[in-house]
Amino acid sequence: MTRGLLRAHGGSHATVSNIELFFDLVYVFAITQISQFVRAHSGFAGLGEAGLLFLAMWWAWIYTAWTTNWANPDTVPVRLMLIVAMLASLIMAAVLPRAFDDDKHALIFALTYCLLQLGRSLFMVWAMAGDSPSGSRNMLRIAAWFAFTAPLWLTGALVTSREAQVALWSVALAIEYSGPFAFFRTPGLGRSTGADWDISGSHMAERASLFVLIALGEGIVVTGAAFADTPPDAMHACAFLACFAGSVLMWWIYFDIGAERGARHITQSAQVGRIARNAYTYLHMPIIASLIASAVADTLLMAAPGATATPALIAACGGGLAVFLAGLGLFKRFSSPLGNLPLSHLVGLIMLILLIVLASRAHWSATGFTALCDGALLVVAVWEWGSFHGGWRERLARRGL
Repeated sequence: MTRGLLRAHGGSHATVSNIELFFDLVYVFAITQISQFVRAHSGFAGLGEAGLLFLAMWWAWIYTAWTTNWANPDTVPVRLMLIVAMLASLIMAAVLPRAFDDDKHALIFALTYCLLQLGRSLFMVWAMAGDSPSGSRNMLRIAAWFAFTAPLWLTGALVTSREAQVALWSVALAIEYSGPFAFFRTPGLGRSTGADWDISGSHMAERASLFVLIALGEGIVVTGAAFADTPPDAMHACAFLACFAGSVLMWWIYFDIGAERGARHITQSAQVGRIARNAYTYLHMPIIASLIASAVADTLLMAAPGATATPALIAACGGGLAVFLAGLGLFKRFSSPLGNLPLSHLVGLIMLILLIVLASRAHWSATGFTALCDGALLVVAVWEWGSFHGGWRERLARRGL
């Protein structure tokens, strides 16, 4: 029976709806919660736990983004599904800071996550059954994978050992993240094919770009809030400008070339599903994670702008920006006509690594170190802009250089 719950985009452009933007508001809160968790758990164990929570929240968001690529948000059943998913995501984000502290919060997080992933997948099995039988089978395979990992999530929430909880949740996420690469091969249901991923490339690109803006917004919010509560002196003003400059440069480097070219590439490609999986589902993870790390660095800097750069600040600022350039460079490699890593990003990455090494051995000020990291981003932004907008390549080629 045809239910008419799917978009009729036929692989062409699909508009991002208002309810999708409304749904994303929960993840503004989720990113803030993860950022605060990182600040409160700065050791290696805490960073590992923060990584697991980030991977879970990202997986919940990206699967919803895939779902709304097919499902028509103008229909009442799809809207209700998104509202329920929004509520589940909000509960997950609310209990996130204590997900490893006690079994009650851990169980709420795990149970809500499993219900979200399973419930949304089973809804799509039903929604696609009439109009896209192959898509419905694909969603049934996905639901089977989430059903397989659910016991790991729930058992991990109930064990008394924190290390065992981390181990079980890590295994669950490893299985889930391998699903797309295994084409969700399921006994009795077979495996998915490229034809099952007939999505709107422009919609996926726009959804990912909007999430980047959400993550960048976290840095803007924490910087502005911290500056509002600090004395109006030169040191805090310089720190504020350094934080703001970093956010602007990251926005520039992502949106000036990467976002538009990526959207054009996925729209024109005959392998839209593969590009969406690799470039947006996976390669946007380090980009988003690095923006969260940058927001943590902004908080640390605004708290003590005149102090010596601490290992935590060096790791969050320098390390976060290095991950940003590496992840974004790999993303741009997918949309490059030559399939190469941008040289500007490689140079910027080397500069950041050198700054991290030098700052770890010397006693640089926190503001000075952040400003130098901004300088590395500025080199990347100017280099890339000149290469693609200023005609440097053509002029150098004419001169034989």
